[in-house]
Amino acid sequence: MTHLLSGFPPALVRRLVVKIGSALLVDPAGQVRTDWLRTLVADVAARKTAGQQVIIVSSGAIALGARRLGLPKGGRGSLEDAQAAAATGQIALSQCWASLLHERGITAAQMLVTLDDLENRRRYLNASATLERLMALDVVPVVNENDSVATAEIRFGDNDRLAARIGQAARADAVVLLSDVDGLYTANPHADAGAMRIETIERIDARIMAMADTGSASGMGSGGMVSKVEAARIATGAGAHLAIISGKVDAPLTRWAEGGPGSIFLAAPGQGARKGWLAGRLTTRGRIIVDAGAERALGKGNSLLPAGVAQVEGVFARGDVVDIVTEDGRVIARGLVEYDSEAALRIAGRRSEDIAGILGEMPRSVLVHRDHMAMV
Repeated sequence: MTHLLSGFPPALVRRLVVKIGSALLVDPAGQVRTDWLRTLVADVAARKTAGQQVIIVSSGAIALGARRLGLPKGGRGSLEDAQAAAATGQIALSQCWASLLHERGITAAQMLVTLDDLENRRRYLNASATLERLMALDVVPVVNENDSVATAEIRFGDNDRLAARIGQAARADAVVLLSDVDGLYTANPHADAGAMRIETIERIDARIMAMADTGSASGMGSGGMVSKVEAARIATGAGAHLAIISGKVDAPLTRWAEGGPGSIFLAAPGQGARKGWLAGRLTTRGRIIVDAGAERALGKGNSLLPAGVAQVEGVFARGDVVDIVTEDGRVIARGLVEYDSEAALRIAGRRSEDIAGILGEMPRSVLVHRDHMAMV
């Protein structure tokens, strides 16, 4: 299967998201690496000619804006500097993409989103509809986080996970992350000469997470391998494959398609659009800690009953999204809670038939219904 998917050929991958990081797009002096970017645009044009739809998730606005404004630390010295740099650099970034795509006869569209735009269900659906219409119009959307208004509390923080969520919203078949390394290694290849690249990852477990390294080699970006593996979890949970390949070569997509190295995380069985959105969320309102019996029941597809709850954390209202966590700290599911946090605390560990006596009513017998829950 990996051989067939290598390069994400248009015949097998109808819709592709391509993410480019700041260090690949902007040089240390704060200038766009135009010659390299032109080779990537040629890759995109060739894929479109072959029938593949392409969405671009592009970093670089803060790095570009910081140079133009003369800001220290690449514009990341403070939130205010980052917001000002993003507002300035985004114009230059969008002009660059529009110009290079136009050279190939391709129309570009800009989409700026925040974390809330994809965590709020209604706005997520709006973004999905916009992407779908742009694809129908044969346009290449260029997406970036709206860093000019994002704050620490309402931002992705890296474009790896943004790319995965955009892939989910666009119902993409695959996501490719262009990186400064050519895949996932057993250890940091910059620090360990014996590190081995893993070509195919069928399941993201604790062993795979342990291989990720949080470092960002360039100092220009905001993500590391941890963010890429987290992006893979989101993408594969939504039924899309995700690849990590090197962007440090010209025409990186063509190079990969012709046999260049990379790592592919294989898509998990789809669990439906709404449950995929739940599983891929990056923010929740609280945590419900469950015992071993409840963990087994959830694994069999059952709803979460109050009797299996060991502890409730956070302040949430009915309908908020909460994490369902084992007693040893593993997040195993995410869902829409049927009771607010105060009521959940009162009925935790109690049988469903006891709810009416505790709360004075029993509007629902479960704490999180299986129809509103996604395993992660």
